[in-house]
Formats: sequence, C-alpha cells, structure tokens
Amino acid sequence: MTSTTRPRVRMTGEQRRRQLLDIGRELFAERGFEATSVEELAAHADVSKPVVYEHFGGKEGLYGAVVDREMQALLDRFTSALSVPGPPREMLESAALVLLDYIEEETDGFRVLTRDAPGQSGGASFSSLIGEVARKVEHILGREFGGRGYDPRLAQLYSQALVGMVSLVGQWWLDNRALGKEQVAAHLVNLSYNGLAHLDAAPALRGRTAS
Repeated sequence: MTSTTRPRVRMTGEQRRRQLLDIGRELFAERGFEATSVEELAAHADVSKPVVYEHFGGKEGLYGAVVDREMQALLDRFTSALSVPGPPREMLESAALVLLDYIEEETDGFRVLTRDAPGQSGGASFSSLIGEVARKVEHILGREFGGRGYDPRLAQLYSQALVGMVSLVGQWWLDNRALGKEQVAAHLVNLSYNGLAHLDAAPALRGRTAS
C-alpha cells in the first residue's frame, strides 16, 4: 500500500525560524497568547514540539520574538515617515497615516501588539512601542517649538498626547471601519492641529489625496 504521508519540507534554521514567527503571528492574533498552545504552533508548522523549543525556548519566547519583530517593523515605518521634512500639519498627517496604514496592511501584527502580553513574556509591550514613537515625535516637536518661540520642554508632553491619541483611535478603527482611513486621519489632525475651538466642519488631508 502506498503511503500518503506528506514529506516534511527541509528548511535551514533561519527559514524555520521565520516560518515559526509567521505562524505564531497568525495564531496569536487570532486566538491570543493563552489560547494558543505549543502543540498547535508545531502542528501548523508541520514540525515536532521540540523544534519550537529549540528555536524559541517555548511559547513565551516565540511570543516575545513575534512582538519584537512587529514593534520594529512599525517603528521603522514611523522613522521613515517622520524623517521627511515638511510643514507641521503634514507631519501630523504622516504620523496618523503610518499607524492606520499598518493596521490596514498588517492587521494580524497590530492585533498581536495590542493584546495583553503574558506576564512571563520578556517581549516589549505596545505601550513601550508607543513611548518609543513619542520620543521620536518629541524631537520633531522640540525643533518646531524652538523655532516658534514656545518652550521646547513642553514637546515631551505634546508628543505623548499626540501619539497616544493616534494609537487609541487606531485600536478603535480596527473594529469600527465606518469611516475611511483618510477620513480618520483627517479628523485626528483636525483635532490636534486646530484644537476644539477651531475645528473644520469638513476636514480633509492636505498632503495626501484620499483614495
């Protein structure tokens, strides 16, 4: 009788590690950390449980590596967008759209980042990522404040407020897509740039054409 067992795909150590990271990202996003088992991770990768332990030391290690990879990917997006000089309003638009683009294009990654991290995980939390982004925004705001006669020491406060607002709205938008991405970004910039006393009735982005 001919066997129908599928031959296992031979991979290099680096290829196997990337595969496990991709599978972990998908399962942790769908089920969360607690509901995902090492057995499921191994089964989806078509490997034995010891392979998961060999590469990551267990589920906690894999979770931490997934979180770290997603954090770096999102931080790279922010760094790239905010390094382009431009008027302050357009820089705010870029910051808002970076996170909304990431949510739209890498939904699994964002779901992993915004879930509660396990207490035993060594991976960084979403709040620490937001703090890192806020520090980058702080430098930009500091330059703007100094050039406009404002106290540059206040840049830290304003950067935390702006980045925190965008991240919380991004989490809301993940499950509430009644408004389009550009609309959400425009309203965020409207509030942060104009303030409640000077809101536009129908805000629109200036640096990017709505799709």
